[in-house]
Amino acid sequence: MQLTRRQQDILQFLRDNAGGFEHPPTLDELCQMLGLRSRGSLHKHIQALVAAGLVEPLDGQHRGVRLTPEGAVEDGIPLLGTIAAGRPIEALPQPEAIRVPPQLRTTRPCYVLRVRGDSMSEAGILDGDYVVIEQCDTARDGDIVVALVRDEEVTLKRIRQEPGRTILCPENGGMEPLVLAPDDVQIQGVLVGQMRAYR
Repeated sequence: MQLTRRQQDILQFLRDNAGGFEHPPTLDELCQMLGLRSRGSLHKHIQALVAAGLVEPLDGQHRGVRLTPEGAVEDGIPLLGTIAAGRPIEALPQPEAIRVPPQLRTTRPCYVLRVRGDSMSEAGILDGDYVVIEQCDTARDGDIVVALVRDEEVTLKRIRQEPGRTILCPENGGMEPLVLAPDDVQIQGVLVGQMRAYR
C-alpha cells in the first residue's frame, strides 16, 4: 500500500518521538503536536496507517496511537552485502537495515545490495551504488536480475530468456554476455530501485 506524503510524515513523527511520549498520544494530542486543525482528517490518515499494518487498530482497548512492531521500524530493509559480476555476494556478517524511500521499493519483500564493478554502467548502475531488489524467483524478459549461476556465483545482469537458453547480459560494451542452460540460472530477485551517494 502506497502512503501519501502526509501519512509518511505522521508515521515518521510517531517513530521519531516514540521514546519521548509519556504515553501513546491520543488523536487530539497528535493533532495539536502536528499543528493540524482537523481531527477527522487525522483520523483518516491514522486509519490508512492501520490498514497498512503500521499502527495498531483504534479499538478502544487502549489509549492513544501506537505503532505496530513493523511500523516502529524505520523504512529500512536488509542491506545484505556487496554484489559484483561473477563473484559470490560478499555478505555482511549481520545484515543491517538501510532506509529506502517507499517509491524505490515494492510492497513485497525486498533487500539492498551494494554494487561493485562497472558491468552495468551503461544502464546507469555504477560502482558503489545501492540497488533495491524485490525478492522473487521469476523475471520478465529484459529485467535486471540478481542471478545465481551454477550454484556458485551471483551476478547482477539483464536477463534474456530464449528456448533452451538463458542469457545474462552486461550493460557494458567491453563485456560478453553469459549464455547458459536455463537450469544453470536461479533468479534471486529483480531490480526495482537504485540509490547513490555523492560523497
